Amino acid sequence: MLIEDLGFPDGLHLLACWQAGESDAKERLADAFRAGLGGDHDEALAGPAPDDAVHVCGSIDLLSLGIVFNLFGLTAEEFYKGDPARYVRSVMLTLRLLGMPKSYLSWPVYGFTAEALGQEMIYSDRFSPGTDPEVTLVDAGNWRDLPPLDLTGEIPALLDETLAFYAGLTGFSPVLHLSAPYSLAADIFGQEQLISALTDDPAFVNGLLDPLADTVHRPWAEHFFARHPDGWLELSDASGSPFFIGPGNCSTIAIRSVQRLIAENPWGERVYVANYRGDYVTRAKQRGGSPTRRRRPRGEGTASVTLEELFDLKNSICRDYVIRLADDRIPVDFYVEKAIDRGVPLFTGIGATQIDHHSVVDLNAAVAEITDLTRGHVNAIGTVARSIAADGYDSRIPPWPGTVYFEDVSAESSFELIEAIVGTVLSEGALWP
Repeated sequence: MLIEDLGFPDGLHLLACWQAGESDAKERLADAFRAGLGGDHDEALAGPAPDDAVHVCGSIDLLSLGIVFNLFGLTAEEFYKGDPARYVRSVMLTLRLLGMPKSYLSWPVYGFTAEALGQEMIYSDRFSPGTDPEVTLVDAGNWRDLPPLDLTGEIPALLDETLAFYAGLTGFSPVLHLSAPYSLAADIFGQEQLISALTDDPAFVNGLLDPLADTVHRPWAEHFFARHPDGWLELSDASGSPFFIGPGNCSTIAIRSVQRLIAENPWGERVYVANYRGDYVTRAKQRGGSPTRRRRPRGEGTASVTLEELFDLKNSICRDYVIRLADDRIPVDFYVEKAIDRGVPLFTGIGATQIDHHSVVDLNAAVAEITDLTRGHVNAIGTVARSIAADGYDSRIPPWPGTVYFEDVSAESSFELIEAIVGTVLSEGALWP
């Protein structure tokens, strides 16, 4: 079966039938994956997305995992770590089945970065691996004794192979994806322990993050850029988001540690963080007992940093595009204005809960609602792209022209809602009709 036979929306229809448990669909999907994993689809998977229309892509490795576990019994550890070529082809094939022409390669970034240091992990059959919260790698008494990163170890070597195959398959500049210093500290020191330290001794937290950046991120980055000087280092820092630790701590601790990594290294301009979420907390009123407030360290006020100040800080570590995630909850117009002002493209996120098929009560209503939402995103991205192009922005490779970005797609997502989103981008995303 040729992947061209499963273009939009046929691939999504096949996935929806597979999700519904139809045996014929499972066999057709298995045929497509057998061919793809054997290399039959390599040429079709390698093409770039059009440069004259809004892009759509996202983090879809959890869906790929759900598919290969169901079809072939591959567990999470086998899928993510067993065969780099198989992994890359699985992700690229899944993107094409979803109707997404833009390539994006992701993996369990937080788990892999911590595992590379020796952190105990939890691997299940069909869920993303994560760190064991009951067994932390370091504590306040021994964190200085953390051994140096072994770049010949399992995880660094695995990612070397994965990115080399991806670059060879697609011809694109590879992106090394690691957790940022704060999120890495949270995974090896413990989330709750780090939150307590933010409250009691924030200087200790900064003192922990800088050595991590120096002994983990810097050597790993130097190793990567020596092989791929045109590559990029994407750091993820969900645990350091204003949504979780407050805008003040996000600014002076999480973002500060990344700013230092960028400023002090010759490859710093190729490092970025794009997943700080929760911009709305800069405008939220504090309410005693709210779930969001309990996650934030004591004394961290919501007004400690303004929205404008937080945006500027986030922009300092993601300079080539502006991104608005679903949990930012600030009107898209704010980000349109900022992107045009800075002369860079716009990305807008679709959150996992927005496409969760278990939460759909009225499918027709949900499709209509998500279509309207997506149309607004497409219009916003197109407005930015046309404006910056008129002002002299002449690059025609990503991040141009901007992207509707799925933050997380899994086997629990609604393929009907995904079809509505992708279909709207493909049909209405032309920049110059």
